[in-house]
Amino acid sequence: MYESAHDAYLESRVFSAAPLELVQMLYQAAITAVKNARNHLQQGAILPRSRAITHAWSILAELTVSLNHQEGGELSGRLAGLYGYMQKRLLEANLEQTEAPLCEVLDLLTTLAEAWSTIGRSLEKTPEINPAWSIPAAEACYSAGGWSL
Repeated sequence: MYESAHDAYLESRVFSAAPLELVQMLYQAAITAVKNARNHLQQGAILPRSRAITHAWSILAELTVSLNHQEGGELSGRLAGLYGYMQKRLLEANLEQTEAPLCEVLDLLTTLAEAWSTIGRSLEKTPEINPAWSIPAAEACYSAGGWSL
């Protein structure tokens, strides 16, 4: 069943989160994975570094497939391009075993996470403009064990 109480809590949190909260959770998980990859790189731990980079890459893939290009317009296209760029940089970091691409991705993710946090605060102040976002792919991927936060 659950490996730990943390897993049960996390699953409950994911399935009860609003779509915007899911996006924020994904960003935080990606940021943590990149930070872990940097630490493992500095320690020379190849397998954990590779796993952390793969984890961050997978989260970016999830964010990409969750984009709604019909309603998101130009913004969703730009986000897709940025996510693809970050995935490419993660692969470079893993292949070349260098920190610079990880730092760049971490900076980008942090900036995006801050922007989504600002959006969340704005929507709390004016709930009538809260869009009916949905991220079913994130919930499906989580329940299938495809990634973890």
